Amino acid sequence: MGGGLAIVVLFWLYRDLDVDKFLAAVATADPVWLITLAATILLEQLVRAWKWRQILFDLKPVSSIRLFGAILAGYGVGIFIPFGVSPLVRSWLIARLEGLRMASVLVTTAIERFLDGIVFALIAGLVALAGEIPQIEGDVRTGLTLAGVLNLGLFSALLWFLFLGRAQLGRDDARVSRWIDWLAAKGGRRLDDLRSAIREGIIWPKDRARQVGAIMASVVMKVISVTHFLWAGLAVGVVLAGWDYLFLMVFAGFALVLARFIRVPGGSVIGSAFALKLLGIPNEQALAMILVNNVFSIVLVVGIGLFILWRSGVGIRAARTIRVELDGSA
Repeated sequence: MGGGLAIVVLFWLYRDLDVDKFLAAVATADPVWLITLAATILLEQLVRAWKWRQILFDLKPVSSIRLFGAILAGYGVGIFIPFGVSPLVRSWLIARLEGLRMASVLVTTAIERFLDGIVFALIAGLVALAGEIPQIEGDVRTGLTLAGVLNLGLFSALLWFLFLGRAQLGRDDARVSRWIDWLAAKGGRRLDDLRSAIREGIIWPKDRARQVGAIMASVVMKVISVTHFLWAGLAVGVVLAGWDYLFLMVFAGFALVLARFIRVPGGSVIGSAFALKLLGIPNEQALAMILVNNVFSIVLVVGIGLFILWRSGVGIRAARTIRVELDGSA
């Protein structure tokens, strides 16, 4: 149902599409900019891996390349198993390869995501306050500001509660400890010592340079993400103002979050389509930009991820049976 809704929205947005012009835009795309797009898609995930390394470092130093492979593997499985399974898969894989407990690794992915959410919210606030927002019916600027404030408050609160709860997890009589112990008892051997594993994963780099590095890596990731539509646009002959690319990234990002919440796939595609409409980009070039951006992301990130998963001894059929092995024994 969600997929059907996404297709209906795209058909409605581009109901006046000239198919011949669209195909011509795709066929004549500049290969130099397409190669640049491909490189930046992979670079963004490599920076994510380096950022994750900074957060994981005090638990166990893991190479950025290995983390990069695990991230891509998570995305690869996520194509076949939706609903946010990617962090579970990459945590399971790193726990398996590095001899760590999965719960500990999984918590570090949550910290990494929360940090991303805070940085994204701050960028959204910057766009809402200082950027040039397309004028349409309704107040887009107010909507972006409100969404940014809500995201900033949500992810900051989640991060704060996570570290606040770390001390509570060391006390047997704390309410959160009793809840987790009850869950572990229900889960059997697989969830043995769950509370200790979660507490072990709630970490932040002790070294100041790694703290700054993790934050800056999150910022750099967003900057790289902004350039994806720059390269895709240049490939099909579209050039926008600098603020427009930031607006595209923020609008598509909020659309993705909303789509995940209501379980509709393709949220970033729909958000990008709406944003390009607001910016007045012709249907044919806009859809070509969306197509090359998403095709390259799927082929590169998912394709390489599935290959890495296969090289790790896990096929697609086996990946479907992955469970949250919180003792890290797999």
